[in-house]
Amino acid sequence: MAVFAGTACSGAGAGQAADSSATAASAQSGAGNDSARTGPAARARRGTVVFLGTSLTAGLGLEPEEAFPALLQERIDSASLPFQVVNAGLSGETSAGALRRTAWLLRQPIDVLVLETGANDGLRGLNVDTTKANIQSIISRVMAVKPTARIMIVQMEAPPNLGTGYTSRFRAMFPDLARANDVTLLPFLLDGVAGDRALNQNDGIHPTAEGARRVADNLWPLIERELRDASPPPTQP
Repeated sequence: MAVFAGTACSGAGAGQAADSSATAASAQSGAGNDSARTGPAARARRGTVVFLGTSLTAGLGLEPEEAFPALLQERIDSASLPFQVVNAGLSGETSAGALRRTAWLLRQPIDVLVLETGANDGLRGLNVDTTKANIQSIISRVMAVKPTARIMIVQMEAPPNLGTGYTSRFRAMFPDLARANDVTLLPFLLDGVAGDRALNQNDGIHPTAEGARRVADNLWPLIERELRDASPPPTQP
């Protein structure tokens, strides 16, 4: 893509606020829906889908319910799939930061991990091999602690101004990691959104509410397949 997703992820303070509010909203919304529809036994079978990512995941500039993880929760509920979404997006975070957060995240239930990271590495022109090693370490740690968890990696892109050599290596990193670990590769997060002024906020980077809905459209087919394969969710170790 000519427009880079990683430029969406500056401003850590705002991202932390978005992360906290989105996570809380996801938990409250999911718990409320569960209580209305099911009893204690059914709630105990509800799995957890964690979205670990940047401000694009956190939904910077949007209401929590407008971020794409919340929109995917609506689709999960509509499909009667027994999963609860947790938005663990954090603005400005690199793959190294995501790796540092992994130990804390692994204390929580994780049945499915959707990993959206590396965009800020590309924005800063960080070494691709280092970024790849960080993402591999995240995957390896999740597999070691949560061996039954399913992992999905979101394809990201680097800015074209870094040159074709860098952008090609960056793009190839994600399918390489997916193949090496036998995990699902999701499509480029902003496919059909990046570069479209009507689908982006005034910064030209973060999707609008409609843009976030397009992002959910991009991801849903493979996420739905993965969740159907994972139902009922496995028991946590």
